[in-house]
Amino acid sequence: MSSPIATTLSSPPYDRLKAVKEFDETKAGVKGLIDSGIKTIPSFFIHPPEILSDLVPGSGPEPEIPTIDLSAIHESRATVVDQIRSAASTVGFFQVINHGVSPDLLRSVVGAMKAFHEQPAEVRAQVYRREAATGVSYISNVDLFTSKAASWRDTLQIRTGPIPAEEKEIPEVCRKEVMEWDREVVRVGDILLGLLSEGLGLGEEGFKELGLSQGRVMAAHYYPFCPQPNLTVGLNSHADPGALTILLQGHIGGLQVRTQHGWIHVKPLDGALVINIGDLLQIISNEEYKSADHRVLANSSNEPRVSIAVFLIPGNREKLFGPLPELTSAEKPALYRNFTLNEFMTRFFKKELDGKSLTNFFRQ
Repeated sequence: MSSPIATTLSSPPYDRLKAVKEFDETKAGVKGLIDSGIKTIPSFFIHPPEILSDLVPGSGPEPEIPTIDLSAIHESRATVVDQIRSAASTVGFFQVINHGVSPDLLRSVVGAMKAFHEQPAEVRAQVYRREAATGVSYISNVDLFTSKAASWRDTLQIRTGPIPAEEKEIPEVCRKEVMEWDREVVRVGDILLGLLSEGLGLGEEGFKELGLSQGRVMAAHYYPFCPQPNLTVGLNSHADPGALTILLQGHIGGLQVRTQHGWIHVKPLDGALVINIGDLLQIISNEEYKSADHRVLANSSNEPRVSIAVFLIPGNREKLFGPLPELTSAEKPALYRNFTLNEFMTRFFKKELDGKSLTNFFRQ
């Protein structure tokens, strides 16, 4: 039997759930922790050794993901189709330049999202919520209560299709930019889906009837300075569930993609958009195209990292999806079963953002 003195001197066991709840209830996010002046990160942000040991950057010159010039469509569309097909069927990531979005809009979108995250905590708290009923939610870590360890970032999430959030629900500080950016994303997304469809021999309109870009969610991530970046991550390794992701990132790096060469950096390229294949497109294409695991390192820069990802997913949740019949044969039978988008997305949110198991779940 332990003595009363020993009981008094021992600290109570760490209650992770209690600590996570207390953090969530501040509604101030990771930004609030930094603003409070902390020098050490709370325990629930610390990742296990097997994750942390893998964060060491490689030595020597690094390979880079392909950069594709979309303005070349007018002179040689077939060349651009080949470039996109090659990138989509290998690394699953590429950057596009000369996409027709004005540099001013790119800057203003990043600036508006930064401005939202840097408002006073009590202003941000007005839209801090885990349920997205209004189509707008500001949260820190969508998987905060289910993940093994939290990640060092906050997110403003806005639904822009098929039924967009009401205009008045979008925070005023970024409302105009959100609406302008969504229009450009739809335009660029349709061009890219047309090129990807051609790359599979389906013609430019092949993906159109599937409505792959009708459902859209915009996630504006804010990665403030982390005082102990070697103990946590900005975003856990995961593959995106949708068809295609269009990412606008500021000039602070941190995004990495897993390739046959190991983890490589996706270096910020002024004026470029980062495009990646999602699990749904891997399934529809019967694995002609590949989704890729990616992650974001914790930000060691004194300047915050801002990125805006828009996930393109079909609008009809009850529609059946699976490998397209045109892409299956006796030599290459369908690798996946059919499913509704509802089942697919429910399965995604039931797992943590910790690696690619969604495609395996639907494999035949």
